[in-house]
Amino acid sequence: MAVNVKNKVLDLNRTLYDLTEEYPELIEVFAELGLAEAGNALLRKTLGRKVTIIEGIERNGLSLTEVKKRLESMGFAIQDERRQRRETLKEIIRDIHRQQSPEELKERFRDLLSDVGATEIAQLEQELIHEGLPESEVKSLCDVHVAVFQEGLDKQERPEEQGGHPVHTFRKENKAITAVIGEYKPVLERVLKASSAQELSTMLKDWQDLHEQLSEIEKHYSRKENILFAYLEKHGVSGPPKVMWAIHDDIRAQLKEVENTLSQAGEIDTAILRNIAERTAQPLLKAIEDMIYKEENILFPMSLETLSEGEWAAVVDQSAEIGYLVEPDQGWVAAVPPEAAASGTYQPQRAESVDKGIGEPLAFETGALTLDQISLIFDNLPLDITFVDENDTVRYFSLGKERIFQRSKAIIGRNVQNCHPPDSVHIVKKIVEDFRSGKRNAAHFWIQLNGKFVYIQYFAVRDKEGKYRGVVEVTQDVQEIRKLEGEKRIYADDQ
Repeated sequence: MAVNVKNKVLDLNRTLYDLTEEYPELIEVFAELGLAEAGNALLRKTLGRKVTIIEGIERNGLSLTEVKKRLESMGFAIQDERRQRRETLKEIIRDIHRQQSPEELKERFRDLLSDVGATEIAQLEQELIHEGLPESEVKSLCDVHVAVFQEGLDKQERPEEQGGHPVHTFRKENKAITAVIGEYKPVLERVLKASSAQELSTMLKDWQDLHEQLSEIEKHYSRKENILFAYLEKHGVSGPPKVMWAIHDDIRAQLKEVENTLSQAGEIDTAILRNIAERTAQPLLKAIEDMIYKEENILFPMSLETLSEGEWAAVVDQSAEIGYLVEPDQGWVAAVPPEAAASGTYQPQRAESVDKGIGEPLAFETGALTLDQISLIFDNLPLDITFVDENDTVRYFSLGKERIFQRSKAIIGRNVQNCHPPDSVHIVKKIVEDFRSGKRNAAHFWIQLNGKFVYIQYFAVRDKEGKYRGVVEVTQDVQEIRKLEGEKRIYADDQ
């Protein structure tokens, strides 16, 4: 059928009824392509008023690529193809959450899914979370998301970064983690096959050693959460990192459960050891392997497309304080802007700082201190201090000698809610909400952490008029303070 439609534009997000009313010649074309509603006048004028062409293509299991080719061969131009593609991909994710079969979705949208890249997947999840899809739901089904998009992910190029680049170091650590898992799996298999308590006891040392090695993954996850995620958030990428952080916490809980069981292995029934191997340790290894795949194929490629050279330099600058699983290679240096190279002023991006007036006193009602003195006071107190302003933005943290919770300069300027694990962020929001409203002025918590008894206090910061100006968090190890009794009035050389 010859149709002269040159320069006519089709928006496939319009309804079947609207398009066929404007272009009656499309009735026959859509019917031939397989849109069942198109050839039936009654359906076209009823159901067709509600169904878009994109939805009709999905309902009838058609290839969007083939439909577009046919329309373009007739001279039609397809409007806003990128937006249509994004909306279709988002609808695929929504269908996953509606419990539709991933295999069926992969088959129906094979052409479209075959070239979806890491950044696009992260953007889709970010948009869906912004539109109201709960992060917890994205977390629970993110493995299914990856499975649906796997063909496109496996096809994307993964250029090898130079030694010393943060991504090169992360990947080097993943290889080390994979090697530990390769030794760990056979030990678990032997544990499950052990026929006696004596046979099982001979394997415990290997199991404990390997689990201790695997637990070093905390450094890997902490650098992601406290540094890399902070820079991604500056580019508007916050949803996928939150989902990944929540999975980190699940892995941490599994690591701790296995560790606690192994620490008392000589006192518990062998059936419990076999149970923890099968119920917790094996799923733990699978969860870590799945996380490695997500890092290698989604997080790292997306981060490389998003962060600037200066930001990567800042990641390197701040990572050493947290530590590494392996020794980073050397060689990578951030590209220096020509004008900065000429002036010698280029520095890796760092937290905002004030350079002026370090030696000049700042007047207070009760005295005067220089910035240098203020910094020394805060950094020598036996506690951690963090200040968040009235806009929920982290503005300062102290650099004490004994740190309790990990902090990096990347958190300066970060929203405070993004600095906490997803499982506890609701508590932070409630504290800030109560402080802002005037309902409360303080909140106190205490936990046991790595042999320390940690006392955490939050105080509302208000000006003279009582206006809320922020919150200060004070964290201190009070293990020794709890032991105090009686009085001590004498200063002795040996104390």
